[in-house]
Amino acid sequence: MKGIQHAKRTRLAVTMAALLAMPMLTLAETPDGLSTEVRSLVEKVTPDVVSWRRDIHQHPELGNRETRTAALVAKHLKSLGMEVKTGIAHTGVVGILKGARPGPVVALRADMDALPVTEATGLSFASRIRTQYNDEEVGVAHACGHDMHVAILMGTAQVLAETKEELAGTVMFVFQPAEEGPPAGEEGGAELMLKEGVFDDLKPDAMFSLHVMPAPLGQVAVRTKGQLASADTLRIEITGKQTHGGSPWSGIDPIVTASQVVMGLQTIPSRQLDVTRTPSVISIGSIKGGVRSNIIPDNVVMEGTIRTFDNDTRAEIHQRIEQTAVNIAESAGASAKVSFAGGIPATINDPDLTKTMIPTLQRIAGDKFVEADRSMAAEDFAFFAEEVPSMYVFLGINPEDPAKVHFNHSPEFNPDERALPIGVSTMTALVLDYGKQHQAISSK
Repeated sequence: MKGIQHAKRTRLAVTMAALLAMPMLTLAETPDGLSTEVRSLVEKVTPDVVSWRRDIHQHPELGNRETRTAALVAKHLKSLGMEVKTGIAHTGVVGILKGARPGPVVALRADMDALPVTEATGLSFASRIRTQYNDEEVGVAHACGHDMHVAILMGTAQVLAETKEELAGTVMFVFQPAEEGPPAGEEGGAELMLKEGVFDDLKPDAMFSLHVMPAPLGQVAVRTKGQLASADTLRIEITGKQTHGGSPWSGIDPIVTASQVVMGLQTIPSRQLDVTRTPSVISIGSIKGGVRSNIIPDNVVMEGTIRTFDNDTRAEIHQRIEQTAVNIAESAGASAKVSFAGGIPATINDPDLTKTMIPTLQRIAGDKFVEADRSMAAEDFAFFAEEVPSMYVFLGINPEDPAKVHFNHSPEFNPDERALPIGVSTMTALVLDYGKQHQAISSK
């Protein structure tokens, strides 16, 4: 056992040396940037952040099953002397760090779950985990960068814990399960954390989260107001009348009717809604019906996703989808049953908070700070943002070789680890700057 442990330490030392030998991104050198002490602490923790990221990457866990990751996080937070709560929304972890000075409560959030994806990066620390998902055996991989998020927040916790004598206020480190969605039949994610009272005893005055994205390495991006779309799952069941495929007039064909419904739905974003107000998307991703080529079936079931950027449009789309599907079905003599599930609101950054904190991001990123484009991706951080003034930030992680750039959820997704200290610096600076700006707010 000792020999094995020594070999592991040797390999890790070599890996760290190789990483640190790479040209690291430098933080913007400005009078208002991070202090020399904080910069030194970020540099000091970076090898650990890389090590944590690789360990989590090699041992990914699906939503509501992040027991190993949660244990690693809780152990680290306890080692920093924090009050730690575990088992929130199944596997969620919250650490509470109290600064020596009075001030606001700031929450930082990282998501912990992986995806049912078979990794194809070829990394030495690639995931080889397999598990059951929806009654199928699948690979499990951190193909969306949540391993980076957890490691960044663990590093941020260490930096802030070592500067708590200068820290104004209290920091909550929220490690959230099941951002990608809980298993079928289970609740989970941010919504369940709130339902279970994660903020009942200590409600944040502001909350920040960060997500890695395929963008130039070290780029930091944010957008005031709507940044990410809402997401609702749509299900429509068309019921007709089964008959022989050679005599369709003797029945009611739900397949033809379903096809008309699919086309009709596409007129909602382009013809029924004001496209100058906000964009929206209705996509049907699954259509199932029939068992044999010469039998027109009784029914067809289709499922899809709805995306938009404001809640008024979201409600209107639901109404128009039902109206369109029912009317088209009735015109063919069929019927349509429409349902919506799994709703996630749009992620809307608090305008005042975002405007206040943009100078912090500009100091950290320098000329790599940009205004983020809106994205039709969805994030359940939106549930936190509905309760607390919040800001959601993108961090660019593209490798230098364009051939190695892959989008989130790809089996080849492989973020450049040199973004890790930029992430730690960003989250640390947001806490310190917000605390300085709001020292008049009493620590709760």
